[in-house]
Amino acid sequence: MLSNSDVREIQEKIEGHAVEMGFDFFPVVYEMCSHETISEVAAYGGFPSRYPHWSFGMEYERLAKGYGYGLQKIYEMVINTNPVYAYLLDVNQMVDQQLVIAHVCGHAHFFKHNYMFGPTNRKMLDEMANHAVRIRRYMHKYGVERVENFIDCCLTIDDLIDLHAPFIKRQEDKNASIEDEVGEFAKESNSLQSQNAYMRDFLNPPDFMKAQQQKRVDEAMQARQFPNEPQKDILQFLLEYAPLEAWQRDVLDIVREEAYYFAPQGQTKIMNEGCACWAHTRLMTKHILTPEQIVDYADHHSGTVANHPGRINPYRLGLALLEDIEKRWDKGQFGKEWEEADFRTRKNWNTGAGLGKEKVFEVWKHYNDITFIDEFLTPEFVAEHMLFSYSWDDEREAYEIATRDFKAVKEKLLWGLTNHGRPFIYVKDGNYLNRGELLLWHRFEGMELDLNQAKDVLKNVQLIWGRPVHIETMQDDKTVVMSFDGELKTKE
Repeated sequence: MLSNSDVREIQEKIEGHAVEMGFDFFPVVYEMCSHETISEVAAYGGFPSRYPHWSFGMEYERLAKGYGYGLQKIYEMVINTNPVYAYLLDVNQMVDQQLVIAHVCGHAHFFKHNYMFGPTNRKMLDEMANHAVRIRRYMHKYGVERVENFIDCCLTIDDLIDLHAPFIKRQEDKNASIEDEVGEFAKESNSLQSQNAYMRDFLNPPDFMKAQQQKRVDEAMQARQFPNEPQKDILQFLLEYAPLEAWQRDVLDIVREEAYYFAPQGQTKIMNEGCACWAHTRLMTKHILTPEQIVDYADHHSGTVANHPGRINPYRLGLALLEDIEKRWDKGQFGKEWEEADFRTRKNWNTGAGLGKEKVFEVWKHYNDITFIDEFLTPEFVAEHMLFSYSWDDEREAYEIATRDFKAVKEKLLWGLTNHGRPFIYVKDGNYLNRGELLLWHRFEGMELDLNQAKDVLKNVQLIWGRPVHIETMQDDKTVVMSFDGELKTKE
């Protein structure tokens, strides 16, 4: 087991080489942890000061048993803060610790420079500790079970946010202007006309007219649909309009804030892990490894980037695509001339441009997983790495290769990454049927909603909204409205 001084010595050496290679990151603080501690930290999402909830304990049990049975092992964890905090498993061998520290250099650089992480709170460790204090105070005041039940409700819908909200200034609220327009309409249309001025006050008593105008304004405002256009950040809508107690509103706001903090990690998983793997392969093979460590390093690295049956390994895909970009830009295989060249010309194309490393650093800064795959995945890459999409065969009762077509493979990848692979759900009307009920809208993209998941979402939104909740969607090529008020109902 390495001592803290040994780790600091390794850290200084590796970070020195990383800076020479062009990496730039906030200071990194390493914590040596036992497997029990690192499993606990991982269960809390990397934040040991996070608020208490039973789901974190359940995740800890899963991780701890996985380690105990030899099914999995957490070598490190790193979080997006300033300074960056990274947790190392204390029983790692020397070569493992070196690989992990080199890997963390890549993550730290990516956290600092990728545009998706720009709006995130770099002091989130302190913020989550503050969240924990507030929630513990509510548990003490209102009871653990009541508060945990409400947190359960919030966590089941914590993905109903607008992933692009941190980068977009939304349209200002139009309630005031609409009320003015409605009031003007009421004033103009509710008066009896007379050619004689002395009769106007008799026909239209001021007090009566004022009351009538206010009544028409209230009726028009109540009948109008809000929000003015579909709103994707459903949690924000619930915060503003749901009939919640003060502590419930604060808990929902906490869940929403943490959801936005973690969102960029889901949107850049392939790139982030690719960056970290690109960093550790270069640092280890060019600067760190000694001859006697090569076999152990190769074994652990190959395990990291190995294929995973039934799913994409983000480490493998991210690293492979970054290395492909580096190779192409080193050889000048980009631009109009390259795209217009025939196969024979492309096969031997090498202008010696030497722009690979520069391009890789640029990609880390300006792309997320969707734009990364969309921009740089090529037919040659798909063929070389034997990527394919698969489907279930009812006759054979097994999965089989559906197609190796480049467009189909790319579409499948992008489909799984868009909106984290979840359906697009919006708030469409907060006063549905003029009864104060909530209407959600599913933007149909060819995939029908899972009825069990839809029921759970509607149930928990209904608990927060306090009145029946509906969702407009498509089933069997027909527009239907699913409603929940204690039980799920569907009507066309």
